[in-house]
Amino acid sequence: MLIMTHLEFNFNIYNTEFYGQIWEAKTTKAVVVLAHGMGEHSGRYQHVAKKLTDNDFTVVAFDHFGHGKTGGKRGHNPSFEAVLESVSKTIEKAQELYPKKPIFLYGHSMGGNVVINFGIQKKHDLKGIIATSPFLKLAFQPPKIKLAVGKILQKIAPSITMGNELDANDVSREKIEVAKYINDPLVHDKISPNFSLTFIETGKWAIENASKLQTPMFLLHGTDDKIIDYKGTEEFAKNSKNATLKLYEGGYHELQNDLCKEEMLQDVVNWLNSQL
Repeated sequence: MLIMTHLEFNFNIYNTEFYGQIWEAKTTKAVVVLAHGMGEHSGRYQHVAKKLTDNDFTVVAFDHFGHGKTGGKRGHNPSFEAVLESVSKTIEKAQELYPKKPIFLYGHSMGGNVVINFGIQKKHDLKGIIATSPFLKLAFQPPKIKLAVGKILQKIAPSITMGNELDANDVSREKIEVAKYINDPLVHDKISPNFSLTFIETGKWAIENASKLQTPMFLLHGTDDKIIDYKGTEEFAKNSKNATLKLYEGGYHELQNDLCKEEMLQDVVNWLNSQL
């Protein structure tokens, strides 16, 4: 039984209409602003929102540029700065609707890279940041030719998209979750150099600049993630005095949809409560 209210909102930046949604707790003690991963959308986090709202955390989520119900060419964004601005706008929406409530950022995969970089690069008064399987370092080596072509295209045709090379079987050890991912009409495999190359670069930058992080951060990663290398997350945690890392033995990329999901979501709730 869902005891959460569902609301929708929109905002416009870079001539793009953004789609956002809110899962509101009966009593809101804090707000979690959520950024999803590459090729997916915020609608895939309803069960995460359910766990959070059951524990009095309201969730404010949005779909990235070219993803889900947000406009723009599928799998493309104008710039990394524009992506960070979309996070700012969503935080502003949360502040406007829930004034004086503590705000946390939560990002998965590509969204994990975004919230980590936001935490280091931007001025904010976030209470804490959670990043699951953050895109800091790929677990596979993209073909060198593809990277070289991508770099040229980024200069001459930045919005051109290619397939993202992901194998859907790598998202979860749960076959039913893999099937849901494959059959979701809003999930796509398109990616432009602004999402691929830029995120490889900003992931590397984040690891090297982890010591600049001033905000408490909780990092969660599975040791069998075949998409994003957990060792990159480990390295980030080693370089920062404000980051706590939990590794899930044998966990795949989408911990929130994997065999360890109950434990992982409870860990998130426990950490959020520990910061209040």
